[in-house]
Amino acid sequence: MGVDSDARRWLRQRGAEKIQHPGGTLYAHLCRVHDRLAALGCGVDAQLAGLTHAAYGTDGFDVTLLDRTDRATLRNLVGDNAEALVYLYGACDRRRTWRNLAATGEVVDRFTEQTWSLGPDQLRPFVDLSIVNELDVIEQDPSIVDRYGDYFRSLFATWAPIASLGVTNDGRRILGDGEHAGDGPGSISGY
Repeated sequence: MGVDSDARRWLRQRGAEKIQHPGGTLYAHLCRVHDRLAALGCGVDAQLAGLTHAAYGTDGFDVTLLDRTDRATLRNLVGDNAEALVYLYGACDRRRTWRNLAATGEVVDRFTEQTWSLGPDQLRPFVDLSIVNELDVIEQDPSIVDRYGDYFRSLFATWAPIASLGVTNDGRRILGDGEHAGDGPGSISGY
């Protein structure tokens, strides 16, 4: 048994298989995000963060699997770096962060109102996870491309210099070419 299987068991124990999500359940979504990050060559910490990224809830998704004050539980399960990425992902105020992220490298924490400046070792996994999460939701509900495709094509293009090449290419493959950039929401999935 490895960290991956322990984390999957923990997610099932926390009820992730019973929480509805585009494409089935939250558990299925988390597993798909993990698997895609792995297939695209992202590091183990990013993969484990992908598997548990909704543990503390996220901007627009108020269901939590673990109270963020109990971070040690997740840290013990997936390790310090993966847990830090999960916290950052859950804490990110997307409307105040996403558009300027490539230029500033800063994430606004919606829990504390603190602004975090990310180094390259944090920024790339954060961006890769954010893109892969949205791509999974889009694949589960292709009508999202009609409504928000221009927004995500524009956003992900600004992120291309800080994202992994494989993740960027996967985004282009799934979203295709758009004709214009929309304003879009801060996130379509909330996860």
